[in-house]
Amino acid sequence: MYDLMIIGGGPSGSSAGRIAAKNGLKTLLLEKEEFPRYKPCGGALSEHAMSYLDFEIPRDIIERDIHGGRFRFGDKDVEYYKDLRVSVIVTRSIFDNFLLEKAKEAGVEVHCKEKVRNISQNGDHVSVTTATGTYESRYAIISTGSQGTLKNIVRRPDNKEEYGVCLVTEIQRTDEEVDNYIKDALELHFGISGLGYGWIFPHRGYFSVGSGSVMAKHLPDPKKAMLDYLELNGFTGEYKLNGHVIPCGGHKRKLVKDRIILSGDAAGFVDAFTGEGLAYAIRSGQIAAETISHNLKNKKDIKHLISYEKRCHSEFGEHLRYSLLVAKFMHRYPEKAFNALISKTDILDMFVEVVIYNKTYKDLVKWLILNFKFGWLRK
Repeated sequence: MYDLMIIGGGPSGSSAGRIAAKNGLKTLLLEKEEFPRYKPCGGALSEHAMSYLDFEIPRDIIERDIHGGRFRFGDKDVEYYKDLRVSVIVTRSIFDNFLLEKAKEAGVEVHCKEKVRNISQNGDHVSVTTATGTYESRYAIISTGSQGTLKNIVRRPDNKEEYGVCLVTEIQRTDEEVDNYIKDALELHFGISGLGYGWIFPHRGYFSVGSGSVMAKHLPDPKKAMLDYLELNGFTGEYKLNGHVIPCGGHKRKLVKDRIILSGDAAGFVDAFTGEGLAYAIRSGQIAAETISHNLKNKKDIKHLISYEKRCHSEFGEHLRYSLLVAKFMHRYPEKAFNALISKTDILDMFVEVVIYNKTYKDLVKWLILNFKFGWLRK
């Protein structure tokens, strides 16, 4: 009998496992893939996300330090830089494997290549069945990301208003070619797909290029949108496109059912505007493990697991809800919003402060209401 079973070895599951083990819980983590494994992602890891970790990211994992951004709409663009580092670039397969190793280091038992087939709740414990056998635990955390169906044990599936879709590819280039294009900034291109954007992120020896929408119903042909975006940026040739679903943050979702908690993308914790999910994956995994640890050590009833939802809402729930409002606004009026963004330095500065989490989306909305009458929307 384990104290905790974690299904999914990504950043949320690994972070939950490390906290659980450090709190003395007998913890088993089940992961369907062999690590390191490929993960479609731009690879931008924010300072906000790193602030939750109790260890440093090794320099050899960090491919580039990011200090700013290049924002584009049509033939217009603007660059903005901060004096401080706002994020770093990592390759997700390497970064995720590093986090899993940190969970093992803390004492988590990890089984890779063991896919969970079923989860059932049986009175005072949870039973998890895999191809290998059945395991039992007092509690379970599902951190399988947005793709899996296990999360539907706790909550209903998202509809097309509640999830987005994106495609990403890696384009090999020399470091010199990457530097000449964009060195220490992220490029975001608005207005190229329905309620979404495209990106070009500089890595070590390659570009991560992707496009997507925060709402699937506004992007009926993601592949065509991606191919058009590649052509627009002069990337010709045959590229392998990898797609994935992104839960659109800000929607109300059920996160706890009896002895099971959802964390990370499985819980829908993703910034609806930027698509940032790593910070919330890491933190929600930690909060889930802390909540379960508290329940076990203080012999609390399972009804006290609802404190997990309250803590997540308190720490970042409101921020994600406002991110959805801003996403709908910015993507519905991309040209007007972009023109407003580049019209005044203080608007752009406030926007970047929100992206790097020095300010919240609620702060941004309040600031805009106080400083502008939005007359430009009617122009």
